[in-house]
Amino acid sequence: MKIALILENSQAGKNELIYTELKNVAAKFGHTVDNYGMFSPDDKRCLTYVQNGLLASILLTTKAADFVITGCGTGEGAMLACNSFPNVLCGHIESPQDAFLFSQINAGNAISIPYAQNFGWGGELTLRYIFEKLFAEKAGGGYPKERVEAEQRNKKILDEVKTITHRPLIDILHTIDQKFLKDTINDESFVKHFYPNCQDKKVAEYLKAL
Repeated sequence: MKIALILENSQAGKNELIYTELKNVAAKFGHTVDNYGMFSPDDKRCLTYVQNGLLASILLTTKAADFVITGCGTGEGAMLACNSFPNVLCGHIESPQDAFLFSQINAGNAISIPYAQNFGWGGELTLRYIFEKLFAEKAGGGYPKERVEAEQRNKKILDEVKTITHRPLIDILHTIDQKFLKDTINDESFVKHFYPNCQDKKVAEYLKAL
């Protein structure tokens, strides 16, 4: 599985810490991590949590990534932004228990972590344990196990609802504020990771044309 890490401006200073913990845990499960930044508060590209949601949708829709790790100070804004865009099912994750239950019950493809709220001494351990529980078992396995059929049925219904309530990504890219879109993808990390992995030719061509 290819995992993408996306951070917004207020938490960019934690990029190295988060990336290290995520990469080390992901490697244990045979996953890889692409770091899309932001990398520091001084980056030329300044992402907001709304842009994180757009970027998550671009990566997941085009299959440039299979899973997205994002967040903000509280984790709430990034989660809401992600779920505003098509093909993203993002959970708000504060603990290893949250991570495990979200994976097993909701089988989403993105999580948003509060990187400032309650993040102090031992914060890197919380991240490590969240990532370990998130990837510990195949997503959608159910919890408790006797609820798996009902949970998988509800997940299927939710996926179908989202295909109705969200427009196709390519339509959104054409109609969204173009400066907002360009500012979201205008970074070397995007070019490096996205285009070699993108499986949607129309989206790739449109973004390159910008």
